[in-house]
Amino acid sequence: MHDQPAVVLNDGQSMPQFGLGVFQTPPEITADIVRKAVDVGYRAVDTAAAYRNEEGVGEALAGHDDIFVTTKLWNADHGFDEALGAFEESARKLRRHTLDLYLIHWPRPRLNRYADSWKALIRLKSEGRSRSIGVSNFNRDHLDRIIGETGVTPAVNQIELHPRFQQRALRAFHDQHGIKTESWSPLGRGSLLGDPTIAGIAAKHSKTPAQVVIRWHLEGGLIVIPKTVKLERLRENIGALGFRLDDDDMRRIDALDSPDGRIGPDPATATF
Repeated sequence: MHDQPAVVLNDGQSMPQFGLGVFQTPPEITADIVRKAVDVGYRAVDTAAAYRNEEGVGEALAGHDDIFVTTKLWNADHGFDEALGAFEESARKLRRHTLDLYLIHWPRPRLNRYADSWKALIRLKSEGRSRSIGVSNFNRDHLDRIIGETGVTPAVNQIELHPRFQQRALRAFHDQHGIKTESWSPLGRGSLLGDPTIAGIAAKHSKTPAQVVIRWHLEGGLIVIPKTVKLERLRENIGALGFRLDDDDMRRIDALDSPDGRIGPDPATATF
């Protein structure tokens, strides 16, 4: 078993820095994958209402209160009362009265109800239903607004982040406000694994390209949740906890940043 690095959130709660993402994991195999992940040492699972596999996560983690669980409010459930109801549904599917981290999945600025949704999450935290609350895919203007309207700063913002899209300006804003950055699509949907820079660093350390990229996130203080449905990849990914990159490795990977590196939707213009 590898030592599990953790970060302390701005509300005083501790969160594993590494975990399993289950985006696009088919519902019928989710429970099996999550059980295998726990068996090889994973201590955190990241799901969402929109992934339609919360039941599988709940089934696999029944009796495992020591595993940190994150889920997210879907776009159709924005609004104060709607968000409270959606949380209850997610908690039921996850078989937990209290969740570790609840996030607003997307800001949906055109709908303009994300501030009301945030107020619902504040209520859930005050009632002890979610130990920590945060957001996902929020840009600086969305963060400014919810902090300004409520005085409550999210513990986490989960954003697309990988070596080709490093989000430095947003991360600097997070750092100023004590918000932890969590990386989704941390491997760039696999597009980075053939990069010659990554391959060279992997060869130097006798590690795989995926392990190098995951390690880059960890060394940068980022929370990272690579997804996979294969046991050998579960083992490979957690193997990133067992070595270190040096300053030169980090500089070379930092240099891969690209202004047009985004692969997912832009939160400012996403229409779903």
